[in-house]
Amino acid sequence: MNKLKKEELLQIEGGNTNLLTATFLNAVARCLDSLLEIGRSIGSAISRWKNGNLCS
Repeated sequence: MNKLKKEELLQIEGGNTNLLTATFLNAVARCLDSLLEIGRSIGSAISRWKNGNLCS
């Protein structure tokens, strides 16, 4: 196995530089899903507090 020189290393191109990869979109979808779930929990807590349906 040959070691590459610095000039050769700088010429290597590859990988996906596109921002919209499947992994990125999956992470965004999970983040939005988590935010939605947090909103539901907070809304439910406010509703229960307004109606006096708190656990004792």
